[in-house]
Amino acid sequence: MMFFLQVLFGVLGGFFGGLGMGGGTLLIPLLTIFLGFNQQLSQGINLLTFVVMALFSLVIHSKNGFIVTKNLIWIILGGVVFAILGSVLATYVPSLVLRKIFGGFLVILAIVEFLKIFKKQGI
Repeated sequence: MMFFLQVLFGVLGGFFGGLGMGGGTLLIPLLTIFLGFNQQLSQGINLLTFVVMALFSLVIHSKNGFIVTKNLIWIILGGVVFAILGSVLATYVPSLVLRKIFGGFLVILAIVEFLKIFKKQGI
């Protein structure tokens, strides 16, 4: 059963990641809630899967002409520097605190997305 859930969660994370929705927003809660992984392990697994998914997505988006390279170096540098800082910080923060921070992030993300829907519909 564990193997089936791992494969299923990988498929779901990959599918939503391929859609550009961020597979980690789904994969991390699935790993922590249903498989009992701690937050750091779940985030580490998500990062490894993200690298593979990002490479495939990069090739597909590049072939379709959706890659804009202007000022890309600054985005890459900022992303790399703060990814390193965040990774180092995450190793020192207790798993429960990381779970609460990530949960808060998901709540804020959901609120923002709902507000976008209401704004589009003029509500």
